[in-house]
Amino acid sequence: MTLHHHLASSEPQAGGRILVVDADETTRALYRDSLIVVGCDVVEASDGRDALTKALVRRPTLVITEIELPLVDGYALCEILRRDRMTADVPILVVMADGRPANVERARRAGADTVFVKPTSIEKILDETRRLVADSKYARGGDIAPARDTPARSGEPTTRVRLPVRTRTVRTKVFSRFTTTTPPASPPALLCPCCDSPLTYERSHIGGVSDRYPEQWDDFVCSTSCGTFQYRHRTRKLRPVGDSLPDDFQASHDPLR
Repeated sequence: MTLHHHLASSEPQAGGRILVVDADETTRALYRDSLIVVGCDVVEASDGRDALTKALVRRPTLVITEIELPLVDGYALCEILRRDRMTADVPILVVMADGRPANVERARRAGADTVFVKPTSIEKILDETRRLVADSKYARGGDIAPARDTPARSGEPTTRVRLPVRTRTVRTKVFSRFTTTTPPASPPALLCPCCDSPLTYERSHIGGVSDRYPEQWDDFVCSTSCGTFQYRHRTRKLRPVGDSLPDDFQASHDPLR
């Protein structure tokens, strides 16, 4: 009997829409094929920015993600999902290659419900997927997954366990901002509107989220002391912070190189 036949015939179905995020195509394929067998609808993303967009366009039941991702890493992905009202209570399973204790703890602080360190078996990932999906349904008042027998170890009786109930805090402040140096959208290369010198990127502010993308403002400073400026991605506008611009500066000035 193949692994897929074994999973399909001997284990309860997981169900739900699972967002799988990993830069490695082979790993994503393994997760996808195994999750489909146990009844999941799988959506894939190879980088953090694409994962964020897909999660905000249509809320997943569960996110399975690596930490080492292009564009937006897994830490930032977890933080942004936790700060958005639509995805604040979506379970997140992190499967990471770098299992140093500090990194595991950082992933948990960023919002991961469970952290596994590679290599880990697909059966273990599927078992945790079932648990997290069932807990999520319970917390939202949906159908409660029935208790199931856990496999008995050699010489031990089979015990019957009830899936635990987890309490989630749903954030209601949609436009609550936070600051990061690893934003979802890469800061552009800009020129100072006063002296045309290159602006130096400092930090980004992530705020409210639209139907598709988070609102993002980037802070820049002029290398020749003209002042501090802020770039808004949605409008592609650069504005001064304080009195950085001369009175005759026009809002239509194109800050991009």
